[in-house]
Amino acid sequence: MEYKDILNQLAPCGLNCYKCFANSEGEIRNASMKLKNLLGSFDIYAERFSSFLPIFKNYPPFKALLTYLSEENCPGCRKGSCLYPNCGVRDCYKAKKVDFCFQCDEFPCQKTNFDSHLERRWKQINNRMKEVGIEAYYKETKDLLRY
Repeated sequence: MEYKDILNQLAPCGLNCYKCFANSEGEIRNASMKLKNLLGSFDIYAERFSSFLPIFKNYPPFKALLTYLSEENCPGCRKGSCLYPNCGVRDCYKAKKVDFCFQCDEFPCQKTNFDSHLERRWKQINNRMKEVGIEAYYKETKDLLRY
């Protein structure tokens, strides 16, 4: 895959945008749309089944989440906006004129505004890209789950 294509998939923080639940071209959105279509008008059946299979009482909130996942339409962090609240990476990488955080002379910094879990992943991802290169990192991770 060419570098420019990798940039379309990997966010400046290093997370794979195409594996994000909100990505308009991502597998999660596509699978959610397919499942939603396959279920069609299942509501009445879920209600009927709930009388002898109590798990189906959870169908309405499941359907609401499935609808949300199938309607998300984010083009990716480089083309749209980051869904993470107050993400500091999106503006910073542009100001620093780098493609990824590890390319900045201030990496690692405290500008991300990430929670501790995401900050730990961000450091691991960027350290790995720095170690093996962006293309090799992409090849290593392209088939791995994001979550």
